[in-house]
Amino acid sequence: MLAVLGFVAVLALIIGLIHLYLWKRLVRDTTTPGRWRRIGGIAALVLALLVPVTLAGTQAGHYWLAWPGYLWLALMFYLLIVLIVLEVPMLVTRLVLRRRLTAAEPTTAAPEPVLVGAAGPPEPPSADAVAAPDHDPARRLLLARGAAIFAGLTATGITGYGVRTALGPPRLDRVQIPLAKLPRSMDGLRIATVSDIHLGPLRGRAHTERIVAAINRLDADLVAVVGDLVDGSVAELGPAAAPLRDLRSRYGSFFVTGNHEYYSGVEEWVQEVDRLGLRVLQNRRQEIQARGGVLDLAGVNDLDATGDSGLAAGPDFAAALGDRDPSRPVVLLAHQPLAAVEAARYGVDLQLSGHTHGGQMVPFNLAVRLEQPVVSGLGEVDGTKVYVTNGAGFWGPPVRVGAEPQISLVELRSA
Repeated sequence: MLAVLGFVAVLALIIGLIHLYLWKRLVRDTTTPGRWRRIGGIAALVLALLVPVTLAGTQAGHYWLAWPGYLWLALMFYLLIVLIVLEVPMLVTRLVLRRRLTAAEPTTAAPEPVLVGAAGPPEPPSADAVAAPDHDPARRLLLARGAAIFAGLTATGITGYGVRTALGPPRLDRVQIPLAKLPRSMDGLRIATVSDIHLGPLRGRAHTERIVAAINRLDADLVAVVGDLVDGSVAELGPAAAPLRDLRSRYGSFFVTGNHEYYSGVEEWVQEVDRLGLRVLQNRRQEIQARGGVLDLAGVNDLDATGDSGLAAGPDFAAALGDRDPSRPVVLLAHQPLAAVEAARYGVDLQLSGHTHGGQMVPFNLAVRLEQPVVSGLGEVDGTKVYVTNGAGFWGPPVRVGAEPQISLVELRSA
């Protein structure tokens, strides 16, 4: 409980500081004291409250908050990025203008000496001797307004592009991956891989139907759904997931849990996915006999699973990979790429993962690299090949920038 309260407090502090910065740059610096500044301040406060209200409200089932709240979250993020990038050129411009104004100011002439006893008061200084008025505040106001307009238009354009990309059809990526142990008879075995479908407040049954149709067009040998299928309970999202029963493949469709399944009632979802015809690989492996050869397909629970036993148990690599024939190739389904650190100790040839969303919103992909060894595409961890698909959905803002939604067709080749 204390950990949750601490997280909420830190999140509230960060959101508050971001909105304070946005208020300063977009409201205080661009307006003079008065009505419009007060209106801007109220708007900044309302938007700051909208973020935590949306996060809490959608968890409580108030899905109507999702669109305004998550769209503002994305717009806020890109406003922050653009304004921070503008800080240096804005500072340089202000310094240049200040220097020019200082150089243009005439120096005040020294007063003429007055003789003692001379008649009449001294003459006032000439107009040329009076320093020019300081127009720097007006220039600063104009500069701040220009930066605010640029930031607003840029952030809105990026967010609009990201919404269009996120809501568009998943891109199909084909990748060939050689495996040294793969029998020649199994050369070309194809695995349709999808992750992070994220059924929830903003994506429903139509989203699932589009993904299933795209996978079925591939006529794959295997289908692998590598976690984060849902953001909600079976009661809420069962009908949205139902089209998964129509997935077609030669040797079966398989599923492993992602971290979001553990936030959404993992026990019920494992049973529901199994009922829909996908074989759930919970810390176990399946022998795939195809084209006269054999391949081990293994799966582990997500790294964030915290249970001690049963369906909520954490990953058990020994149960999934131990005591197997080392001459066979093994493909591991694991939601997070980070699982490859442990999988490599068991000689896994290839791990298929998701979780990262490819970063979802540039430059957030740079932060993902601090946690995961591979963000998108094919990489390697301690001798184990790791392929990470971008995911077909999104989490939070319905925005994807620099990481299109993706379905991947992984073709295994004999080395």
